[in-house]
Amino acid sequence: MAMTAADVCAVVDALERSKLFVSVDGGWGVDALLGRQTRPHDDLDLVIDIEQVRTVCECLGACGYSMQADEMPTRFVLVTDGDRRIDFHPMYFDATGFAHQRLPGGKLFSCRTVALGHRGRIGGREVQCLSPELQLAAHTGYEPDAQDRQDVELLCCRFELPLPPAYREGRR
Repeated sequence: MAMTAADVCAVVDALERSKLFVSVDGGWGVDALLGRQTRPHDDLDLVIDIEQVRTVCECLGACGYSMQADEMPTRFVLVTDGDRRIDFHPMYFDATGFAHQRLPGGKLFSCRTVALGHRGRIGGREVQCLSPELQLAAHTGYEPDAQDRQDVELLCCRFELPLPPAYREGRR
């Protein structure tokens, strides 16, 4: 089942009402930056504070979501009976203004906390999302598919950013 703009807003509303940190990532994060939905989305990617994982699960449990995959500390996935999915990327925040996510194999992804606080729009609602530059960084390090290519090209065009090398190769 697709994750609609209304579904995204309901999730963000529930988390924000509970005073939880949330930043929209992935395809919906790209669409938030662009201010419009550019394609269907089969899930919602969210960055959260790793210290709030339990509270996030309780909050969304009240909305019908339950644990499907637990790959902590890297990620976890919540789903509803209707197969709406949220892929969470928990990060811990340090006192120097950086956020960190533990990746598989002991690697660490770090970014400036301010890059998680960009503003975008989904379904007419303002949401907190990743900056365009952080979205581009998150779209590297793996073989991009057609959706990744579309997302990155739209971001680069809208924000006048250079295409990352992996997105320049093999272009016609």
